[in-house]
Amino acid sequence: MIMRLLNWQGWAGIAVGVTLMIMLTVQKFEAVHWRKQSEKFEQLYQQEQAALATTAASYRAAAERAQANDQANAERVRRAQAQINQETSYAYETRLADARARAERLRVGPAPAANRGSGRAPPVPGLSAAARSTPEIAGEDRLPAADALTATEQAIQLDELIHWVRKQHGIDPNAEPSRQP
Repeated sequence: MIMRLLNWQGWAGIAVGVTLMIMLTVQKFEAVHWRKQSEKFEQLYQQEQAALATTAASYRAAAERAQANDQANAERVRRAQAQINQETSYAYETRLADARARAERLRVGPAPAANRGSGRAPPVPGLSAAARSTPEIAGEDRLPAADALTATEQAIQLDELIHWVRKQHGIDPNAEPSRQP
């Protein structure tokens, strides 16, 4: 009976209505599906942002630790170099003073021997002219005393410089503080 009451236009309206109802239902299901997907994607995004923040903080902390370690290492190297400088300077000054004292003793000559006799021993005769000239002939090819002292001072200076360079080279600026001798 309803069939008789409706003409082709009524049936077309019903078909369009049912089709729209089906499309609306499908659209609702898709909206629910995409809402769930959107929530998952947002959750993944939040996790990625948290991981990024954690990574950035970790890198910053590592950079700060590395900078602190570099500063501590630089200070350790500075202290070691200062100690080597001080030790080398002290050794140089000591050796230089010793060389100057020996040169002064040689320049002045040996101290005269004390008279141990009672005075009854006959005096020792003086040296002949030939005997006195022997030291002069032996010293003929030598440096004068002032030049010999200068050469000795320069040799000491070069020797201490070599020691200083070797000790400075022994400091490894990249070594861990616990591994440095």
